[in-house]
Amino acid sequence: MHQKYYTVPRMTLVALALSQAFASQALAQVAPVEANTVVVKGLRASAESSLSIKKNAMEVVDSITADDIGKLPDPNVAETLTRLPGVQGYRYGGEGASPGGNGSGMTIRGLSNQTASQINGRAYFTAGSREFNIEDAVPAMVAGIDVYKNPSAEHVEGAIGGLINLRTRNPSDFKGFTAVLNGNMRYNDLVRKKEPEVSGLLANRFDLGGGSRIGVMAAFAFQKTTSRNDSAGTNGGMNYRRTVRGDSAEYASLAAANTGNNVALPMSKYVGRSDITYLAPVDVIPAAGTVTPNAVPDTSKLTPAQAANIISANTLGPWPSVESIARTRKALNLGADYRVNNTLRFYTEGAYTSYLYNQNYLFTRIFNDYGGNVQNLTLTPFTINEYMANRNANGGSNDVVTTQRALGGTFLNQPIGTWGGDEHSLYTTWNVATGVEWSPTPALSLKGDINYIRADRIKDNRRVEMGNAPGQYFDITRVNQNWNDGHYTDIHGNDWSDPAKFVFQKYSGDGYQEFHDNGAATALSGIYTFEDGFFTRLKFGTRFAHQTNRFFDKNPYNGGKWLTTDGKPLAADYSNAISAASKPGVLGQAPTNMLGNQNGYTGGFVVYNPDALLGNQVAAQFPQANIVPEGSYPEYELGRRYLNENTLAGYVSTDFAAFDERLKGNVGVRVVRTKSQATARVLSDPAQATSPLIDNTKTTTYTNVLPAFNVTYDIAKDFLARFGYGRGMTRPNLDLLNPNYSYNFGNGTANVGNPDLSPQKADSVDLSLERYFSPTNYLALGLFNKDISGFFSQLSSCGMPQNAVSYTGPSNGCSNGQWMVSKNVNAAKGYARGVELSGQWFFNDKDSWLKNFGVAGSYTYVDTSAPLNIGTNTAPIFIDAQQNFVSKNSYSLTGMYEDSKLSARLVYTWRSSQNRGYNGLIPLFSTYIGSYGLVDGSINYAIDEHLTLSFNASNITNTAPNRYAGEVQTMETGREYSHMDNGRSFSLGLRYKF
Repeated sequence: MHQKYYTVPRMTLVALALSQAFASQALAQVAPVEANTVVVKGLRASAESSLSIKKNAMEVVDSITADDIGKLPDPNVAETLTRLPGVQGYRYGGEGASPGGNGSGMTIRGLSNQTASQINGRAYFTAGSREFNIEDAVPAMVAGIDVYKNPSAEHVEGAIGGLINLRTRNPSDFKGFTAVLNGNMRYNDLVRKKEPEVSGLLANRFDLGGGSRIGVMAAFAFQKTTSRNDSAGTNGGMNYRRTVRGDSAEYASLAAANTGNNVALPMSKYVGRSDITYLAPVDVIPAAGTVTPNAVPDTSKLTPAQAANIISANTLGPWPSVESIARTRKALNLGADYRVNNTLRFYTEGAYTSYLYNQNYLFTRIFNDYGGNVQNLTLTPFTINEYMANRNANGGSNDVVTTQRALGGTFLNQPIGTWGGDEHSLYTTWNVATGVEWSPTPALSLKGDINYIRADRIKDNRRVEMGNAPGQYFDITRVNQNWNDGHYTDIHGNDWSDPAKFVFQKYSGDGYQEFHDNGAATALSGIYTFEDGFFTRLKFGTRFAHQTNRFFDKNPYNGGKWLTTDGKPLAADYSNAISAASKPGVLGQAPTNMLGNQNGYTGGFVVYNPDALLGNQVAAQFPQANIVPEGSYPEYELGRRYLNENTLAGYVSTDFAAFDERLKGNVGVRVVRTKSQATARVLSDPAQATSPLIDNTKTTTYTNVLPAFNVTYDIAKDFLARFGYGRGMTRPNLDLLNPNYSYNFGNGTANVGNPDLSPQKADSVDLSLERYFSPTNYLALGLFNKDISGFFSQLSSCGMPQNAVSYTGPSNGCSNGQWMVSKNVNAAKGYARGVELSGQWFFNDKDSWLKNFGVAGSYTYVDTSAPLNIGTNTAPIFIDAQQNFVSKNSYSLTGMYEDSKLSARLVYTWRSSQNRGYNGLIPLFSTYIGSYGLVDGSINYAIDEHLTLSFNASNITNTAPNRYAGEVQTMETGREYSHMDNGRSFSLGLRYKF
């Protein structure tokens, strides 16, 4: 008999957690609420709830549950997720973030940009993306987070990495009237600014008699954080220079030829000086065959002595910069349910998030790239070989190219400029849903759910660029070492804070873009419980979903607007220049505590005030620049893209049990049909740039079959083994499906979008052992392997794209008028495999003085293979590379204390180096993020049963994810590309609960 599967259970703490965790599945059994509230409260109770989800799930899942209303463990949801095994997060500006605001920012089991996002079991996305940017989420609104690593057939498809489900509060969480108000004040010791955070919740339940009741709930949150990202950025790549001493005959000859007294060239006043060295530019071998340009020095015109003086100026910089990042998050959750009786329930709920990312960036630009004349130049060993320069594209031996790099000196007469910029990126996402749960018989449960989602994003990035006034130069004393090895920069010889030393150059920016998305889904599902036999439950369902993506490019800053007296480019003699000193009201200064005053130069350079960029202020200051007024930006129609996508999915899955339920599992399949219609604006006649624009629309249809099998065996009581197999899919990013095209009639090449791209697919296998010692204590070891096919690569081949005319120009390697066409295709295979180890232990009364303490930890090893094309588009050569933003090793350690009044938590999270971006042709232009560890902590004190005082500290050791030149594992040079400082953040708050 399997009576327990359909008799109505009591709504205990565990039952609630499970019902939330499996909100995406078919109807969970309707149950009466006990007389006690089921809100999780306290560290130990939170751990017990999360562990119950893990233990009782059929799939591999890890969860985090808030230890009270509005009390997720961290001030940032992304940072909370990184405490889980197998989960890593991108970090920027002192917080968990997404790279460039795209994707979720999370990596699950070695796969980034390949996760799916849900809220209460429903698909959730950020405008312009298939993922939800976790950076948007407000921690106070989250009741818990579940990460499914091998989702079963019931889950919505779309992620080969994993599925992140955010759980919010719902009316069923509360026994009666409940009111909570949280208030916090945040402070960053680098910004030195206080910011507010407030959240609240109201909920009540009204009993109508006869088992009927109505529950209502409303919650809101507002959070603002301001952080800094100070950095000492540098130049990447080889940056070849040839040293020419001031007391050499060559220097004297070059100085004599410098009749214009160009300060960037050898000068007569330095002739004969042994302390002066000219860093001459070095030609490189031209492109020929597979030889990469800008890679290997061309010594054919140099003497052996001159060739021997070639050095590298790799990472010589830096360019001091400050980014002040204000993040404002708002959220609203509403929910109501009407429970007619124990067999019928109606519900409705809605969630709204608004996230404003506002970055003021103050950048410096040194235009000679630290060339020209240097006083007291010093060198240090640094070997660059052909592989570092061009992956030894010529073949043969991996010869050494240079053996030394510039270490330090005073770089004379450097022209310097500054940028004052502002970016406003506003993300809004809201979701409404309604549905019904009905159990017509004790064995059958049915559910219908309808939801609608709308997501918008507007990104506006603008700046004013200034350059040095005529004859105004700066001397820069530099020690080109890593931060901990004596890094130093000092700027002198002129006053960088004096506006008279600068002129205005351009009004420019990275563009104005709009994303407008919406979606809707209707899901019907059910569970039928068998009374006897091997199979215990049959789960089935169908889902129809629609998603629309609209992208508009309105870049009023394209090419820049010259801020000169006549609106024309800055004249060589500066005759049309406008002095920065003439407009003091629009200027500002960089902070004077840059990089914690540890860099030598501490800041204070003059810059265009980012606040003076807003609205039409720049246009009013420079009427001759013909700046387009805000609100009247013309659209760049060739950048427009539309995508309409419909999916129809159905699944069937059955649970089974044997050997007195020591063996349990499920087997199922999900079949999903995807139909997409992509539209781009293109020229009706590609040969005529002024021809009318037309819509180019392509329709693609494909079907995927996604089987899943999970089984758990109880080796002994509370000691279980799991095995899982599943096939998953990740659809291409929305922009990759754009059917646009462009032609170069000069060389016969064409670039086209590919709306026929297929999803990436992965066959996943999981094997784990889990030992549960108590409701809070456990130890688990898991192995996983994902074999992935269909990685996207841009390749070229001869062909005739749509609407193309025959090519008649110089040879492009194709015949019969064909074009050399480049496009993204599903080209290669890869994998992600590794080990996860996790555990948790709370001591009890038997452990004497340790009874109030607890510890938790997790470790992940992951090895990934992603195809990297180191050849050309026409002759691809794929090698195995690591996925970007993936650390091979990572771990998290947590210490906890809790008694009746006080609770405290200290967490250390560490990850090894990770690739930030590959350059397929020139490895030394690649960059990676070095290993780093963060320490965070919190303390909560219950003043009485209603009022709690809380204190949180983030990044206690003031550690930042510094960037380096090179590639993870194969070429970690250890040379800092950009050193960063984000400061420490603290918050103090009160929580009152009625």
